[in-house]
Amino acid sequence: MTAAGYLDSLARRTGAVYAAHARAFDRDRSRHVAEAGWLQRFAAPLPPRARVLDLGCGTGTPITGWLRRRGMPVTGIDIARHMLAIARRRGPVAPLRSGDMRTFVPRQKVHGIVSWNGFFHLRPLQQARCFRRLARLLRPGGRLMLTVGPVAGETTGRVAGEAVYHASLSPRTYRRLSRQAGLVVERLTLSDATCGGHSVLLARRRRGTA
Repeated sequence: MTAAGYLDSLARRTGAVYAAHARAFDRDRSRHVAEAGWLQRFAAPLPPRARVLDLGCGTGTPITGWLRRRGMPVTGIDIARHMLAIARRRGPVAPLRSGDMRTFVPRQKVHGIVSWNGFFHLRPLQQARCFRRLARLLRPGGRLMLTVGPVAGETTGRVAGEAVYHASLSPRTYRRLSRQAGLVVERLTLSDATCGGHSVLLARRRRGTA
């Protein structure tokens, strides 16, 4: 199998990898909200009771729970049903839906969308299409926060020792996509040492855009 074929096969298996290792992932996922600084930046300008989507929510820990504890009607979306089953057994966290961020349609536009360690599992062309789609789901003034990569390319990560697909566009491309989609980039921080080396994009939808 060629390298391109291997990466393509791996990308198609993302949901299956997380489903197979849901318990191990949940066990190993820190309950400490290292993302708290970014979540606060995301949430601070939102109105009370802002409707938020957590795309790739996993077992709901810690991000879905963090948002809900601050009074936000958050809906968690994940492609791996086994992850959602763990979240439901743990107790009421938020409405949880099995779905794909590339196709899920909320009943109405939302105030915010978070995808922490989820969006970067999409192939580069899928990311570009999905980025534009997510921007359209936001209300004017709505906020989008994604973890991306520091450089353009495809690579692999690990979930419970099994390879999983990762990809990123370039920072310049994310900025261009943001402009084209009616978003203003507030922050694009690469390899942030304050939250485990994540690269984070935080943008808002311009007011007056449909």
